[in-house]
Amino acid sequence: MRRALLAVVALLAASAAPVQASSADSTRTADEPRVAASAWYLVGDDGAVLAQGNARQERAIASITKLMTAIVVLERASLSDVVRVSSRAAGVGESTVYLRAGEELTVAALLRAMLVRSANDAAEAVALHVGRGSQPRFVARMNAKARELGLADTNFENPHGLDARGHVSSARDATVLVRYALGVPFIRDALARSSVSLPGGRVFPTTDDLLESWPALVGGKTGHTLGAGWSQTAAARAGGVTVYGAVLGSDTRNSRNDALQELLEYGLTQYRRVTVIDSSRVYAESETGYGQPSLELVAPRGAVRTVRVGARLVERVIAPSSVALPVRKHQQLGRVEVYDGNRLVASSNLVAVASVAEPGFLGKMRWYATRTVENFWEVIT
Repeated sequence: MRRALLAVVALLAASAAPVQASSADSTRTADEPRVAASAWYLVGDDGAVLAQGNARQERAIASITKLMTAIVVLERASLSDVVRVSSRAAGVGESTVYLRAGEELTVAALLRAMLVRSANDAAEAVALHVGRGSQPRFVARMNAKARELGLADTNFENPHGLDARGHVSSARDATVLVRYALGVPFIRDALARSSVSLPGGRVFPTTDDLLESWPALVGGKTGHTLGAGWSQTAAARAGGVTVYGAVLGSDTRNSRNDALQELLEYGLTQYRRVTVIDSSRVYAESETGYGQPSLELVAPRGAVRTVRVGARLVERVIAPSSVALPVRKHQQLGRVEVYDGNRLVASSNLVAVASVAEPGFLGKMRWYATRTVENFWEVIT
C-alpha cells in the first residue's frame, strides 16, 4: 500500500535580515536610503515596496507625463503613420527638437524625439494626430488609461508635462507608470537610446544622464519644470534582479541623478538569486519491499529564483513512504513546492533515481522465508 508522507521545511533564503516595508509614507526603516528628493518610491519585480517617502503626495511630474502620451499613441496609431506638424505643435516651447510647421514625420520618429530628447513639440504633434486635432480629446484618453492602470493620484491636463493647474501625479504612480511603459517594446527600446536622429541631419542626445554612466539602468524618463523640480522614474537591472523607482522634486540635475541611482542601487541589494530546487539533492526516500533498497526521489531539473533578502521560504515535499514494484527510472512519484508566504515560488515533480524490478516468485518466497525466520527468532529471544 502506498502511504503519503508530507514534510514541511522552513528555509532561510539569505542571511541578511528582511527589510520591513512600511505602508505609511511618514516612516522609514533604519537601513533605507536617505533620498535627496521631495518624494520617492521603490518596488521590486515581485511588487514589494522597498522604500518610500511622501509616495502618495500629489506633485507635478513634468516630462514623465510623456510615458503616458507614448502609451496612448501606440494604442491608437501606427508607427508608420505620417504626421504633419501643425503650427500649434511647432510653437510649444522649452525642451524641443525645433519642429517646423508643415514638415512631415512618422509617428515612430516623433515618439523617439519625445522619449529620448523629451521634446514638447513632438509630444504635442502626436497628441493632436491621435486626438484628431483636439488636445482635450487626447488628454481624456490619457486620464482614462491612468484609471485603467490604477494611477489614483494622477490627473493629466496636457500631453507634454509643462506646468498646468491640476496636472499632477505621485512618486508611487510614476513608478507604476514606468513599469508598465517598459513592458511596451517600442518604449523600452526608445528609452535605452543615447540619442535620436531626425530627417535633415538633426541629432539630439538623451536627457537621461545615467543611461551611459550607469550600466545597470534599463531606461527611464526624466522631467524638469519649475513646479516639478528635477525628477525621474526608471528601472535598473543587475544579477537577474529588476527594480523600479521614482524620485520627484530634487533641487538640481546632479542631485536627481545621484538620488535615483542611490535608490535603485539600494533596491538591487535587496534581492538574491537563490537555488530553490536542487537537482543534486535527494528530497525523499521510499521503501520498496521484498528486501530491496530504498528508492531515492529527486527533482529532474533545478530552479533558480530571485528572492528578497531575508525572506523565509517554506518547502513542501509530498512523497510516498512506500511504493509498489516495479518502478521505472524517472517515474513520477512525488512533488516539491517552495513558497514565499502564500506565493508559489517554484515547484517540481519528484522522480525515481533508478529502476527497481519486482522480484519473481522465488525471490518473493526467499524474502518471506527470511522474514519468517527473523520474526521467529525475535520471539524466542
